[in-house]
Amino acid sequence: MTEVIRGPVEAMGYELVGVELFPRGGGLLLRVYIDREGGITLDDCTAVSHQLIGVLNVDDPIQASYELEVSSPGLDRPLFDRVHFDRFRGRRARVELRAPMDGRRRFKGILMGVEDDDLLLEDESGCRRIPLGQVAKARLEPEY
Repeated sequence: MTEVIRGPVEAMGYELVGVELFPRGGGLLLRVYIDREGGITLDDCTAVSHQLIGVLNVDDPIQASYELEVSSPGLDRPLFDRVHFDRFRGRRARVELRAPMDGRRRFKGILMGVEDDDLLLEDESGCRRIPLGQVAKARLEPEY
């Protein structure tokens, strides 16, 4: 589904940060995060939403009732793939794992990048190697 969305978003001059699909109410919520140099406005979100509605109605990748939401990644930007972990090296992040590691599923620390297929995260106990496949969610911690 991400590839169906990526083409139109990038053709409009935006970066597709990521896509989330999860249950909400009696249906699903499809959340699309976009960004570009200078930030995102409400008008940007509206324009991308109108474009995606047409594309999604034609390609129909979701076989259930859903609501579309287009959003900026915000200050607590979600991190979806290895490129994001490298781009935000040196920033504080929260990482949630699919399964416990060292008795924990949630970690906070400084992103140190990616090596092989592991996220490197510096926390109070040193540098942790977290397999990228185990990362369920990751977000930057806002800097004020």
